Amino acid sequence: MEMIIGGAYQGKTDHAKKEYPQLVWGNGALVSEKELMNLQGILDFQEYIRKELKEGRDVTKLAQKLIDGNPDIIIVSQEVGYGVVPVDAFDRKYREAVGRVCTKLAAYSRKVTRVVCGIGTVIKDD
Repeated sequence: MEMIIGGAYQGKTDHAKKEYPQLVWGNGALVSEKELMNLQGILDFQEYIRKELKEGRDVTKLAQKLIDGNPDIIIVSQEVGYGVVPVDAFDRKYREAVGRVCTKLAAYSRKVTRVVCGIGTVIKDD
């Protein structure tokens, strides 16, 4: 597993597609759990979490499901935990869920790259 993370509009998708041009990418807002477990790479992973929460699903075991079911996936996710704490209860729950899921996935990942202004910096490489 590998993660590519960064803030909004920082060039994560371009970086991922340049690093892995051969991969077929899925969009987190559109894929099902079954598709997620079979994808080579997923863009906007945070949107998958948002969709699951909006549909009332529990995501507390999502990281482990991915680790067990698709351990070689490349995950591209926005860091949503920076900035002002949202007033809306759902947005706070979403922000926390993304942080917790991505923290567990990053701990498992062999490589984590943070992209800022289009520049990828490897922050973990096992």
